Amino acid sequence: MNLSSALSNALSGLSASARGASLVSSNISNALTEGYAARELSLSARAGSTGGVQVDGISRRLDPALLADRRLADADLANAELKSHYLDRLRRMTATPDDDGGLSARLAAFEASLIEASSRPDSETRLQGVVTAATAVTRVLNDTAMGIQSLRSEIDSSIGTQVSTLNTSLAQVEQLNKSIVKAHARSQETAALHDQRQRLIDQISEIVPVKQLNKQSGVVSLYSVGGAVLLDVTAVTVDFAVSNAATADKTQANGLLSGLSVGGIPLSSHEDGRFGGGSLTALFELRDETLVVAQLQLDTVAMDLATRFETGVDPTLAVGAPGLFTDQGAVTADITGLADRIQINALVDPIQGGNLWRLRDGLGALTLGEVGDSSLINLMVEQLGHSRLGANSSLGPSEKTSSEMGAAFLSAVAVRAHIGEDNRSYRAAHQAALKEAELANGVDTDHELQNLLLIEQTYAANARMVQTVDEMLDALMRIA
Repeated sequence: MNLSSALSNALSGLSASARGASLVSSNISNALTEGYAARELSLSARAGSTGGVQVDGISRRLDPALLADRRLADADLANAELKSHYLDRLRRMTATPDDDGGLSARLAAFEASLIEASSRPDSETRLQGVVTAATAVTRVLNDTAMGIQSLRSEIDSSIGTQVSTLNTSLAQVEQLNKSIVKAHARSQETAALHDQRQRLIDQISEIVPVKQLNKQSGVVSLYSVGGAVLLDVTAVTVDFAVSNAATADKTQANGLLSGLSVGGIPLSSHEDGRFGGGSLTALFELRDETLVVAQLQLDTVAMDLATRFETGVDPTLAVGAPGLFTDQGAVTADITGLADRIQINALVDPIQGGNLWRLRDGLGALTLGEVGDSSLINLMVEQLGHSRLGANSSLGPSEKTSSEMGAAFLSAVAVRAHIGEDNRSYRAAHQAALKEAELANGVDTDHELQNLLLIEQTYAANARMVQTVDEMLDALMRIA
């Protein structure tokens, strides 16, 4: 080896050491940066007779299998968190059985007011108490129904936001693919672009769980776990139309609420669909299934309450006339959204021009009856305590009293919220374990500092070689 070869080798070592020190510095400074993958210097012996070292490039240290598992866990957690969040809001909205303002308490107060009125049917104060308690029942049914519809409308808007985020992120990944290809062609470093793309794919995977397929020149294609193409050369555009209001009569099944589509082709967003899993699935399940069932159960309570007083109780009622509770003044017929429409009959409400004595004498009575006659009020009390089947099986197949119907609704809401929270806790623990394992493969500052000591030694040795060659060249020049 001649002196020029020795100098060239030492300079290549200095260059590699400088690159290595720069990577160590980058790794340590980004130890806590989300989505940052630790960099490693790829080195090889320089070809040719002179020897030396050459820098082949910079690689990102990560475990693809662990990354894929963590992304699926992120999607599961996002799904569970959204469900738990909205189910808890529904639970707080409906109150508990011992809450004075809740449905159970209002039904109990209504029954108690009837019992009080039956002991003094001549008392207008007690008759007014019945009207007040009945009105309170209708209001809690109305408010709860409006709350459920408000949640569904909010969720519908959230779906639109997530679809917009999904489309934007996919377009950005497509652009980063192009930037990485250009950087490869120019022999430029692409690690930072890979980090940025990984963060975007992580964000996409929380919305729709994805599988990543690595291709040449650092390009990736993305597919949903259900098999839908999200990005292959170009990104797809997912379509969704936000509704003005998700009322009780609007569902995706009847075409009044939008679903997802790509290029005009509908896509399933449920667990077994092509976009299954993730936060988007949770929102659709809440809007189209969970809250629809809750609305139906609440409507079942309202229907049960109304129909108890429509037939077989008040002999003065004409055929087809509404009873004590009405569907906006009419006899109850359509159960869908009834809880939002149920009202007390105006005939007994003084505020609406009615007369309190009709509670005692009958809604269809033409004149005042015997003020001490409590037979009709007693029949009303009996009706509330009579066990009967609901209009459907949404609250179970067994017969129930009016108060048991209300309690069954509250119980169903509470059980769903409890299951949602348990599932969220499990998913959070699973995701945390995978995240911790991923971080363990990330930047290890102790390891980086050890590398820095080795780089320092290598740099010093190569610098000493350069100095020695320089001294030898000086000596040769003096001899010459």
